[in-house]
Amino acid sequence: MEPAVIQLLILAGIAVFLILRLRAVLGSRDGFEQTPVPRQDGSGEPVGKPRFEVIEGGPDTDITDHVPEGSDSAKALARMKAVDPDFSVGEFLQGARGAYEMILMAFESSDMDSILPFLSRDVFNSFDEVVQLREREGLRVDATFVGLRELELVEASFDEQSREGEITVKFVGELTSVVRKADSGEMVEGDPNQIKRQKDIWTFARDMSSDSPNWKLVATGE
Repeated sequence: MEPAVIQLLILAGIAVFLILRLRAVLGSRDGFEQTPVPRQDGSGEPVGKPRFEVIEGGPDTDITDHVPEGSDSAKALARMKAVDPDFSVGEFLQGARGAYEMILMAFESSDMDSILPFLSRDVFNSFDEVVQLREREGLRVDATFVGLRELELVEASFDEQSREGEITVKFVGELTSVVRKADSGEMVEGDPNQIKRQKDIWTFARDMSSDSPNWKLVATGE
């Protein structure tokens, strides 16, 4: 037999031997394999796996989304939520958005009876005085609410004794408004095609320990 052939046979035999040894050490990689089970220490946690602790008592985003964390307003809102666990700042602001349009349009159209339950006595008297002055002058207002450009929680406070919470909100609304003579409809002031921007700062109040979820408008400003 040729020396070259003998040398090839010897090398082939060595290669087969090495392959068999590797299979014995590493195992076969054919087919489906079971996921390796990590080693565990005495606590039952997998060795080498990073541990993550759940941090409780973090900031309430329902509050910090609207006022700075740690501010007096944030503390007041937290006390309101402690007294009334169903209270949500986000839901309150959504309600305030609707209340602004409803109250503003009722005032413009002189429909004070429809908003009486949502106003404090002082605010009602102030609005009603303007409405009565209009009527005495024989005027009416035709207004259309276009939309709300801005809504911002300005301040919140809580009275521990009375359990009353107060929240001040800034509204920037857009509307069209025309003042007309009530008898003839003649336009006295305004433009039905011109959208004007109106800024209002309103304060709402509620007894947080009450079963009633309704807030009342207790102060207005600009």
